[in-house]
Amino acid sequence: MSRIGKTPVPVPEGIKVEINKNIITVSSNNGELTYKFQDGITIKQEENKLILERRDDSKKQKSYHGLTRSLVNNMIIGLSEGYVKELQIIGTGYSAEVLGSWLKLSVGFSHEILIQIPENLKVEAELVPRREQGALGVQAKVKVSGISKEDVGKFAAEIRKCRPPLNYATGKGIRYKGEYIRIKPGKTAATA
Repeated sequence: MSRIGKTPVPVPEGIKVEINKNIITVSSNNGELTYKFQDGITIKQEENKLILERRDDSKKQKSYHGLTRSLVNNMIIGLSEGYVKELQIIGTGYSAEVLGSWLKLSVGFSHEILIQIPENLKVEAELVPRREQGALGVQAKVKVSGISKEDVGKFAAEIRKCRPPLNYATGKGIRYKGEYIRIKPGKTAATA
């Protein structure tokens, strides 16, 4: 059996799970998520846990077994705790601001970048005061939160793609909180 797939998924209090043929719906006070899983995978609810089983030991069924278990677990975690991705904006004059359903980024281009915020996500942006910027020189912070792990990660990646961190000299740009960027020496430093 798949080591991931055979592990039961705990269902905390306040989470409702409905299984209808090959569609699982998980809901709570925070919202509702639905996933259509593959044929050959069965989900059984026993007390406060979900048990996933597969039809046979084919390679395809084994991979779907672990995948389905991970996705169902992510749905339950998202509805009980939620997911958060934090980004740091580093660079002189760089900033971020939420304007209604849009995120406005000023990251060194001649124009500002506007990104529409999906309805199911919450985005917060704050400018960091000069005295708190620290060694990295963080100018602004953006916090993306929501119940879907996939949507939170996808939108955070879309923000980071607007100005990825530079490997040379300063490392300025948009990076995830805690992300390490290796600064490379430039051509003049390499020949000196």
